Amino acid sequence: MAPPMSANSFLTELLREGLDVVQVGDWRDHNRNAKGPWGPVHGVQFHHTVTKGSARTVDICRKGYAGLPGPLCHGVITKDGRVHLVGYGRANHAGLGDPDVLRAVIAEKRTFPADNEATVDGNRHFYGFECENLGDGEDPWPAAQLEAIERAGAAVCRYHGWNEQSVLGHLEWQPGKVDPRGFTMASMRARIAGRLDTGTPEKPRPLPPPKRPVIDLSQLRQAARTNPGMKGTPVTYSGVRIWEAALVDEGLLAKRRLDGHFGSDTVDATSEWQERCGYRGRKPGQPADGIPGLDSAKRLGKKHGFDVKG
Repeated sequence: MAPPMSANSFLTELLREGLDVVQVGDWRDHNRNAKGPWGPVHGVQFHHTVTKGSARTVDICRKGYAGLPGPLCHGVITKDGRVHLVGYGRANHAGLGDPDVLRAVIAEKRTFPADNEATVDGNRHFYGFECENLGDGEDPWPAAQLEAIERAGAAVCRYHGWNEQSVLGHLEWQPGKVDPRGFTMASMRARIAGRLDTGTPEKPRPLPPPKRPVIDLSQLRQAARTNPGMKGTPVTYSGVRIWEAALVDEGLLAKRRLDGHFGSDTVDATSEWQERCGYRGRKPGQPADGIPGLDSAKRLGKKHGFDVKG
């Protein structure tokens, strides 16, 4: 039984294996962990996306679609051979699969049994990579993409001390699935075995600095003006959570109000922050209005690690 590696270790191992990695948004914290456990992990699973266009593919795999929320994998391998990290933790990629296949993966058997049951939670037990391809048997698999799949599989196996039999395709796990289509998993496992046999991978690249979140001031101000009058606590702009987290850290907003809804409590907390920055209301004795302004927003961002656009 292997606990999942940390998000930073996952990134480090992919870089160590020589992959070109793109970090997408807050991938480290984007997951489905609230819906079930993540781990122990037993292998790594590959899929094809049935999509065309790298940007669109990455976006779908990060956000998901109606009926299946994202992330839909941990990494998206596009046709140019890049690995786009879109989430980490439990992800909606493997679904329910065959318990006999899981036992074979754990035992690293040379062959897998037929996948004729769907009773085991694969999202808990497998790292997942979606690969940009239409999956029609005609869409080509460029050499750079196949090499990236090989390297990604080897990276995960090398970290955990697994061999190539810990790598499988979705079609080997869940009845009725055909992905990845266009190459055989047997041939890919042979490639991964050859890479693992070479011993130590390439020298690790230094970790790139994490990208700072960016808040769109116009969208934040719109939320501040409209959210308090709405029924319930709808989230109209995702950047509100970043703003509220900073206000919580400042001791101005109760943690239970960190919900992404720019309600009256968030307006009051913003007003207090504006007053700390030296701003007051239009009339003497009147408090600041609680609608974020550029200067006070940039000051909060500078202190709490985000940038402000607009």
